[in-house]
Order: sequence, then structure tokens, then C-alpha cells
Amino acid sequence: MAPTTVTPNVGEDSDHRNLGKKKHRPPKSTGTPPPNKCPSPTPATKPVTGRCEEEPEKRGREGAVAVREKKAAAAGGEANLPLLKCTSLGTNLESLIDGSLTADLAAGCGNLASPRDSAAVVEEAWERLKKSFVYYHGRPVGTLAASDHSREALNYNMVFVRDFVPSGLACLMKTPPEPEIVKNFLLQTLHIQGWEKRVDNFYLGQGVMPASFKVIHSANPKYDTLVADFGDCAIGRVAPVDSGFWWIILLRAYTKCTGDSALVELPLVQRGMKLILNLCLADGFDTFPTLLCADGCSMIDRRMGIYGYPIEIQALFFFALKCARLMLKTDRHSKDLIERIDKRITALSFHVQKYYWLDFTQLNKIYRYKTEEYSHTAVNKFNVIPESIPDWVFDFMPLQGGYLIGNVSPARMDFRWFLVGNCLAILSSLVKPEQATAIMDLIEQRWEVLIGEMPLKISYPALDRHEWEVVTGCDPKNTLWSYHNGGSWPVLLWLLTAACIKTGRPQTAKKAIELVEKRLATDGWPEYYDGKTGRCIESVSDRKMVELVYVHAVAHLIPVILDLKLQ
Repeated sequence: MAPTTVTPNVGEDSDHRNLGKKKHRPPKSTGTPPPNKCPSPTPATKPVTGRCEEEPEKRGREGAVAVREKKAAAAGGEANLPLLKCTSLGTNLESLIDGSLTADLAAGCGNLASPRDSAAVVEEAWERLKKSFVYYHGRPVGTLAASDHSREALNYNMVFVRDFVPSGLACLMKTPPEPEIVKNFLLQTLHIQGWEKRVDNFYLGQGVMPASFKVIHSANPKYDTLVADFGDCAIGRVAPVDSGFWWIILLRAYTKCTGDSALVELPLVQRGMKLILNLCLADGFDTFPTLLCADGCSMIDRRMGIYGYPIEIQALFFFALKCARLMLKTDRHSKDLIERIDKRITALSFHVQKYYWLDFTQLNKIYRYKTEEYSHTAVNKFNVIPESIPDWVFDFMPLQGGYLIGNVSPARMDFRWFLVGNCLAILSSLVKPEQATAIMDLIEQRWEVLIGEMPLKISYPALDRHEWEVVTGCDPKNTLWSYHNGGSWPVLLWLLTAACIKTGRPQTAKKAIELVEKRLATDGWPEYYDGKTGRCIESVSDRKMVELVYVHAVAHLIPVILDLKLQ
């Protein structure tokens, strides 16, 4: 269908990355590539992974658990010690803004200030920001995804809803602020939401927000036209589940930064929020409070095995519910919706905290699960087969630390680490304070594999060989340690920085920012990096990512996000 147009490193052996049972594994390769070799961008020759130099001889699952238990015993039961609480964490961001705590955070955030040698990089970021503005009828309505015109731009010359969020935050937090583009973006996407959305002979829900839109300019700006993509043009034809959630979150940020409550009180804006929420809160056959999604419905927009209940969508859903709860008018027309929001917030937080959480103690419980339990008292509620636990998890999981796994559904747990979902869970207070602390503990203890030489791994570990073939369908873009399959995305730096500040660890954010500043401008602001440690510049995507320069600026200004009181 044509677009809608309107005129107005912890065990890197390939065997360690199985998501299924051992008997499905292909034979090991005997070849070992040289250290830090970049993965091939094409699947013509299947990726081969060598064993890390530091990795001992592979041990069985029982041996891994035994070794961990011996270490815990030697440490005086370290695995059973309560996680350290972070005093800067509360049930929401508003609790951070109080007397002495604010002063302490301000002192810590001051360490994120740009050193003199990075001032030029920051200045370049702001210059690129202004040059990337997209105008519609003479008004700025968004920013381009990339500014590289040396080759076919594909859809990088469009304004993406999710990608504009860090750009919008940059405009809100700079001095002096530039809120006009954010307001125009919110209203323009809201207008597009009202368009007819059809794929073949099927009509999408009224509340669906576009994944992106493009301005087609004419000689007279009055005759500019818009083209929007609701998933009808996307690879795989998947509607963007996350766009509506990001829109609500940005609306809340705009309201708190500017104090402009008139915008959110507009009937048009109130209706737009309700349409998005009604899509997600409609009655159905669900037995879980989580949101059922198709593969490719979020930032990971290609087939990567995230179908079901991906943590990124659940964290965004929770964040949007809390923001909308504060912005919806409490009148008789919204009473029923607000009640449903309150119930869903409670149920969703319980479900994620209980069933998505994985630390060393929980890993041992899952390892000893019994199966085929039929009753309300069942411990293994999802009938997960212990043999499906991939071997790499036992080496990856530290004694002190934990994270939210990627997906939970009947007979399936995706144990992969996904950065966006975990950071959003911290920012939205979806996780408990001690869980947020544990997530940061894991990032710091597994810095070499989750951060490496260029932050940040969008997912870990990468799918290889047989898994890559089955899960991605031999996707030539998602090859080993590339793109969404374990690629390193500095564009996610703003999320990590915000999570670090909320958990009282600004030095961790500073360390990541310094890594990024060493190479970004020199490398031409690439979208992502390839390789186990993020050493290689991506080879198949457009360069000079405009969104990335905003993220760099936001990372330096992110302490201000503490005053947004988004929840």
C-alpha cells in the first residue's frame, strides 16, 4: 500500500548463546578469528566465534551452578545477602527533589560537566541540531534521523516519533530552551493520528500513532504535504506499539519543563491520550497485565525473537500509564479510564517485578523448577523447562546484581539482556529500589561486555549460527554483534545516564560519556558500532546520525531530567 498522504565478555563461545535446548545446537566450529575481528556484514559466510582468551574450558550446567554456590559459601553466603539500597531512589522521581538530597545530587551531577577538550564536540552537536530541523508550513515540527546525503537515505530522511524524544528533551533542557519545536511536534503527530490507517483491506485502531512522517516541500510552504508511516510501509509491516507511549512521555516532559498546562488540557490532546490508552486497556483474552506484541514493534524493528511480551514495551507501557494518570482530567468522562489505569499500574508492576526479575538466587530457583504443575499453588507458573536455560546465563550472572529478562510467556523465558527495557524500568520506578540498584551493579560488573569500547549493547548476547538462522530468518543486517543483534548503540547513552543519576551513580555515566567522546565526532557520528566490544564502525547503515548528536548533548544536560517529575 502506498504511504498515506495529506495536504493541508563472559563466555563468548557460540554454544553459550542458545535460547533453546542443547540438543538443537549445531556442531562447534574449529576456526578461531583473530582478536576483535569485526563480524561479516553478510551471511554468505556464517559468523564464527572463537573462545575468549580468559574463558576457562566450558563446564556443564551442574558444574557452573556448583562453582557459583561454592563461591557464595566461601563469601559467607554472599548470594543471599540483601541488595544494597540506593538512598537516591524512591517510588518516583518527585521524591528526589528535596532539600539535602537535591544538593547531594547536584554535587554528583556536576561531575558530568563537559571538560574543555569535549567542548568542541558539544558545540558541534548543537550546530547539527539546528541544521536538522524539519519545517512544515514554515514551522519546525521535528528533526531528521540522519544528515548523510552521500547515498540512498531510505527512511532516514523522515521524522521518527521515538527518535525525536531525546531530540525534544535536548531542546527543552538547553539554555535558553526551545520548546516551540516540541509543541509543534506533539500537535502535528496528534493530527496525523486522526488519519485513516489501512493496510490492504484492514483498518488499524484509531489510537495508533505513526512510526514516522515526512514533509514533502513545495516552492510555496503553504502547499507542503505530509506522508506518514503507520507500519504500512515498514519492513515487515508492523505497527509501532511504542510510538504512542513515547508521545505521552514527551508530552509530560514538555508540560513540566514549560509549565504550559494549557496544551495538555486541550480537548484534542485529552482525546489523543484516551485513544492510545484505550487500545492498550481494552478487554480481551489476556491472562497477564503485560501487553502482547509482534516482533519488530519497537526500536528493535526487525525480526529478533522479541514477539510476545518484550520488556521494552512493558516498561514504556508502565511509564506512559503513570504519565497519563497525571495528565488526564478527572471528570465523569475519564472516571472509568482512570480506574482501569490504576488497576493496570498495580498489576503490571507486580507481574514484572515477580516474573521478569532474574538474579543469582532466582536463577537457582528456576534451575530447580518442577514442570507440569497444575494448580493455583504451582511454583513454575509458566511451565518453563529448566533445560531451556542457556549456559551463558550462569557465567553472566554475578553474585551481586540482577536484571529484567527480555520476555516471559507460556513455556518461554528469553534470558537476554535488553538495555532499553531495564533503563526505562529504573526511570519509571517499575522495579523496586533494590532491583534498580542490582541492575546498576550488573552493568558495572559486566562493563566489558555490556559497555565495552563503545557504549552501549542494545542486547546481549548476540545470536549466532543456528539461532541467528532460526530467530532472525538469516537477516543480513542483524549478523553477529551487529545492529540489533548485539550491536553497540551510543544513541542510548541518554537512557543510561538518566538511570545512573537516578540511582546515585553519576560517575558511571561520566565513564560512559568519556568513552563516547573519544570517537564519535572523529568517526562521523555513526548510528551504531559492530563487534563484541563495539570497536568497528557500522558498515551498512547511514552515517552522521542527527539523533546521536542530540543524545550527546542530552547526556550532558540530563541532570535536569530530575526536575521533570515525569511520573
